[in-house]
Order: sequence, then C-alpha cells, then structure tokens
Amino acid sequence: MKNIYLIGGTMGIGKTTVCHIMKDKLNNSVFLDGDWCWDMHPFRISDETKLMVMENIGFLLNNFIRCSVFENIVFCWVMHEQAILDDLLSRIETADCDIHLISLVCSEQALRARLRKDIDAGIRTEDVLRKSIDRISLYERLNTLKVDVSQKSPAQVADFIIEHC
Repeated sequence: MKNIYLIGGTMGIGKTTVCHIMKDKLNNSVFLDGDWCWDMHPFRISDETKLMVMENIGFLLNNFIRCSVFENIVFCWVMHEQAILDDLLSRIETADCDIHLISLVCSEQALRARLRKDIDAGIRTEDVLRKSIDRISLYERLNTLKVDVSQKSPAQVADFIIEHC
C-alpha cells in the first residue's frame, strides 16, 4: 500500500520545507511541489492555466503512483478550497493507496513573522502578505487533518505528520 500525502497551506506557512524533510525521512519517497507545475513568467492565472496545472499535477502523481520504486509520495500546494482537493483526487489513481489529506495552519502572527523573513530576504514580494493572511481561515473548512505549525519547527511538523498518518 502506497502512502500519498497531500499537504496544503497558505503561502509561506512552510509546506515545501516540511515536505523536503518528509521526503528525506520516509523510505522510497518522492516529493512534488504543485508550484513547479506552473512556474512561468509572467505568472498568469486563467481557466486555461488552471486546467493545465491540474493536468500536470495529476500526470506526475499518477506516474509516481505507478512506479514500483516509490512507497511514499509527498505533494504540496496551496489547496485552499475543497473543490481543488476533490478535483485533484478525481485525477489520481488511488486504488492500493492510503491518502493523507493535511492542511498546515498557524496564527496570523506566526504567518506574518514567516512571511516578513521571506520578504526581507527578497524571496517573496510584499503583496503576498495580505493574500496569504486572507486565506488562513479557508483551511478550517477543508476535510483535512489540521496541523498547527505556529510553535513547531519544520522537522517537528514533518515528524508529527509521519507519526499521525
């Protein structure tokens, strides 16, 4: 039985860092960040690019699922709406897989501090702060395991997910 970890969370919450750690801790694992499936310049969100990214993600996840080498597939993306999760799940072959749906959440104060570090380092732009904070509450509505990362290191979060899923 393969484990598929679908990890969502608002921008800057630490999804990519946690998933890299999980990949390194889990045996026979692979990691995909949904952002890699539409890393373009200029970044354009349209019906066409939304469809493209979902098809790209589904294709890659299914290839990982079909590959006998992988037992653990770790995926992260913003996934702030149940419809996104449902669409993604409808695209992947889940037979013989345990699906783990997880949302990383945190306090507004913790998110501000994380994003401020990224903005100061030039990794993110100032406009991300408001967008990301506005999405925090959306994750409470999802059918996912909520993991509060406000007071946890990325390694602690990765360990928690591995132990509780």
